[in-house]
Amino acid sequence: MPELPDIVIYIEALEQRVLDRTLQRVRLGSPFLLRTAAPPLDSVSGKRVVRLRRVGKRIAIGLEKDLWLVLHLMIAGRLHWRAPGAKVGGRQTLAAFDFADGALVLTEMGSRHRASLHLVSGEERLRSLDPGGLEVLEVDLDAFARVLVSENHTLKRALTDPQLFSGIGNAYSDEILHRARLSPVALTQKLGPQEIRKLYEAARELLVEWVERLRQEAGGRFPEKVTAFREGMAVHGRYGLPCPRCGVEVQRIRYADNETNYCARCQTGGRRLADRALSRLLREDWPREIGT
Repeated sequence: MPELPDIVIYIEALEQRVLDRTLQRVRLGSPFLLRTAAPPLDSVSGKRVVRLRRVGKRIAIGLEKDLWLVLHLMIAGRLHWRAPGAKVGGRQTLAAFDFADGALVLTEMGSRHRASLHLVSGEERLRSLDPGGLEVLEVDLDAFARVLVSENHTLKRALTDPQLFSGIGNAYSDEILHRARLSPVALTQKLGPQEIRKLYEAARELLVEWVERLRQEAGGRFPEKVTAFREGMAVHGRYGLPCPRCGVEVQRIRYADNETNYCARCQTGGRRLADRALSRLLREDWPREIGT
């Protein structure tokens, strides 16, 4: 799922291409993409784009008359900048937003289409789509700490909860925790002040670094290689590969459709965390320490 750094780069690319331009029309390739009935979708035709905004992991396109088109890409949704009149339809192309000099096209891989489009009127309705998580890059340590310990969750769950922290998902939470040398299953209310500070600083440093890294990678072009698995990441998507800090194999915890990647030596004191599926199968044969 595109997270804060990816969404920031998408918005910067859109600012170059659609800000102050007139949206001619929106063409839907899937009727299930649009999740609102009022205002009607054709009310955006002929309206000028006046601002763009990130709302958590959503992209909000502000139009004249205080209308907002709000895109949530979910796991597999991606945006593309194509030639005017780009075709819509088929399994993957869900919508096209037509401008005079190009079309913003939304695609989604796979059969389980989860991406969504909302059209709302006014700031209040826009705010209703915001889960309300804290913007880590905009707050001080005390505010971060208050939110972090407001509920007793694992660090992985806390960082990826959009009601607690904005824009952080599965990929960057792994990277933040590795940078901070903290276990993904450590409980928030058991952290000491120094651990909270390390987490806060790691989150801010890493998000800023990846925004800049993706900005340089895009080089002014529209970002076409948005992925959760990027070369240069320390642990996310690197199961079985060496940790860049200590060289020990990166471990994982699998659950549902997700997995958490971590370094046992750097983050859990050498302890291999139980994977639900494998530990249930292996029982007492589950290796508890790295290297066994």
